[in-house]
Amino acid sequence: MLSFSSSLLSFRNVLLLSVFVRIALILYSEWHDARSVVKYTDVDYRVFSDAASFLLHPGPGNVNRAQQPLRALFGRLFDIGDPYTRETYRYTPLLALLLTPNDWLHPSFGKYIFALCDIINGILIYQLLRTEILSSFIPNSNSPSSSKQKDAGGGPKFKEGQEWIDKMSTLYSAIHLLNPMVFSISTRGSSESVLSLFVLLMLYAALKAHWDLAAALLGLSTHWKIYPLIYGVGCLGVVGSPGNRDVRNWWNYLRTIVNLKTVRFAVISTGTFVLLGVGCYAIWGYPFLYESYLYHLHRLDHRHNFSPYFYLTYLTYPSLLFPETSRPLNPWIKLLLSPLTSFVPQMGLALGLGLLFGRKKEDLVFTWFVQTFVFVVFNKVCTSQYFLWYLLLLPLLLPQLSLLRREMILYGGVWIGTQALWLSEAYKLEFLGQQVYFGLWARSLIYAIGNCYVLRGIIANFRK
Repeated sequence: MLSFSSSLLSFRNVLLLSVFVRIALILYSEWHDARSVVKYTDVDYRVFSDAASFLLHPGPGNVNRAQQPLRALFGRLFDIGDPYTRETYRYTPLLALLLTPNDWLHPSFGKYIFALCDIINGILIYQLLRTEILSSFIPNSNSPSSSKQKDAGGGPKFKEGQEWIDKMSTLYSAIHLLNPMVFSISTRGSSESVLSLFVLLMLYAALKAHWDLAAALLGLSTHWKIYPLIYGVGCLGVVGSPGNRDVRNWWNYLRTIVNLKTVRFAVISTGTFVLLGVGCYAIWGYPFLYESYLYHLHRLDHRHNFSPYFYLTYLTYPSLLFPETSRPLNPWIKLLLSPLTSFVPQMGLALGLGLLFGRKKEDLVFTWFVQTFVFVVFNKVCTSQYFLWYLLLLPLLLPQLSLLRREMILYGGVWIGTQALWLSEAYKLEFLGQQVYFGLWARSLIYAIGNCYVLRGIIANFRK
């Protein structure tokens, strides 16, 4: 009976089940969308698809054409469409390019790509658990003598250790592969799994100490979406630390952050980011620069979301849009209402925690998780989709936490409960039309405080 249950729990079976679930949901989405007013497919996926279609079909004259500057130099060689003709498309043009088969092959092509990235992410998590995370729990499992023992067939204890690693790697990777939030978001057409793949590949390279590759992947990830920039700061102390990792004073600490190794890492990552940006700018011009990056600096979203900032934005939104119709604001009030002000606590915490905890390669998963968690909680816009940014790292972090069962239930209950509390009030606003903005804002504060409590517990129980 035990061997039968173990065979059912094999990674192969978990992988096959996760593939089946994703394919079934994509097929269901096509059936559902054709018959229901309320669509299964996310609105963003239609935006991606429209942008891909605009890219493939430039219009007559200057309508829907990439204008600058290569077209002016080389004429029809770069005579392609402009994905930013599609309003609300505020992503890298590489995403629209990736989804061009939606136009000429099948409308659900992009969903299959996103689901495939989900699957690859699960495989990478499984491999990282086996080779980097759980192997550290088995004494001498990575030593040369253990390798010789493995080549010779290994003893009973070694085999038991490997079986335990395989079993636990399967269990933890299933948290990602069989997570309803993960597979529902990707099959609805969200592109988060593509960026998650870049992040996991970067982490894989970093844990294997392939720093040049990790730096290049950091540049690619930051080009795709700007937030992985924080991981570069979390890596600096690991890249530049001496072999003995002995830091006795501030001067020695500073030398681990700024040295030839960290400068090389920064140059490669920045160079990759700049090359990709220059290439896209050369084809699509200023619309690429504005929609992909500059827009997010001054973005104002007055719609309700988990962030406590939303209510202040909601109350002041007309004043910010039409200052000529409003009373002059005090300079301090203007500073408080500025979209850039929200970056101060968010980036201060995310970058500061990266410098504080990013000292050892073994702690990179923990460092990145903590950085991402505070980045999401303190972001000026926060939706459920953003939770995937740190949930991606959770299966890799859990084995390194010394949480009791009651603590796991407590922290999981707080994390889920604060969201449920917020959603119950958001339902009144979204579906019943009740004016519950203040109550929703109060629940946003409870959400932020609850998440800080959960993060405090995670930090306190890491490698205790």
